Amino acid sequence: MFKRTLIAASLTVAALASAQAMAANVTGGGATLPAALYKGSANSILPANFSYLGTGSGTGKTAFLSNNSALFNTTGSVHFAGSDSVLSASEISTYNGAFGASYGPLIQLPSVATSVAIPYKKSGQTALNLTSAQLCDVFSGTKTTWGQLLGSADATPIRVVYRTTSSGTSEILTRHLNAVCPTRFTVTTTFANTLKPAGTPLPLSFVGVANTADVAIAVNAVDGSIGYVGPDGVNAGSNAVVSRVNGVQPTPANVTAALSSVALPLAPSNPAQWAPVVANPASGYPIAAYTNLVFGQCYKDATVAADIKTFLTKHYSVPGNAVATVAHGFSVVPTNWKNAVTANFITNTTGNNLDINNASICNGIGRPL
Repeated sequence: MFKRTLIAASLTVAALASAQAMAANVTGGGATLPAALYKGSANSILPANFSYLGTGSGTGKTAFLSNNSALFNTTGSVHFAGSDSVLSASEISTYNGAFGASYGPLIQLPSVATSVAIPYKKSGQTALNLTSAQLCDVFSGTKTTWGQLLGSADATPIRVVYRTTSSGTSEILTRHLNAVCPTRFTVTTTFANTLKPAGTPLPLSFVGVANTADVAIAVNAVDGSIGYVGPDGVNAGSNAVVSRVNGVQPTPANVTAALSSVALPLAPSNPAQWAPVVANPASGYPIAAYTNLVFGQCYKDATVAADIKTFLTKHYSVPGNAVATVAHGFSVVPTNWKNAVTANFITNTTGNNLDINNASICNGIGRPL
């Protein structure tokens, strides 16, 4: 009976997964840091007909920028990507040269604000508070024992857990480390390449894992471990499992404070200006950033364009998806930014002609069917 029930349940799950795949007509994926917020949870915010495969920010950007749906294990066009990694000037330039005339302009928007939390497991330690300088010592391997790090006789080795894949979470962390210790770190999505000078290998005590979900598990597996992860992968509000940094816990309120100085874009048509970065904020939690959504302005499939516009309309309304956003440990994009996104990319009340499938810009062009 149990076996028949298990088979029936498996068939039901398979049928539901198949039905969801058939229903999805807006294809996306990328960053794993916000993946549970986007898809797969009871309070996820992407509509039922949107797919989202967590691949890491690097693969997500590549899939979208090259329109390579195979990287999302599917066929057809890639309609959007999630990325904690900001589009670089070269990525934008290359895309415009290859696809700008046929697909239309890029759109990059801040989706939710995030911390990069520092989970740890150290026996006898339930209120860890590290400075940014101490983080530089940890993630460079300069200090190898907890005693060296904290000024005690503790000989427990420091075991650092890092992401092996191209990860926007790594980019956010290394951006802060580079701002604080510029001679020791470079900004990169691939943590193994962060130490200076270029080519410096990570210490043998560092342990790599592929996915966001693996970080906290790996940290908790061995005493003396420490790592970095988005707030949805750990209880970021608990100092017993996540370190304070410069005395500040990575709560949504402290992330909001860190990003409060960010000004609206002066050139709304420039996608780089819609992904502001604050590498070392003057207040709030020090390792904070936006995770972004990347779209095209033009889609040949009018239904896809309409579905994207409907999602954006809700997400950038007030309160929009605020309840789910905070429940997953993130902070909501400020109201003035939401209003600017709506006015430029949804309603075109600015008159900048940046809105999805604008008739004058997207006439005869767009991301393929």
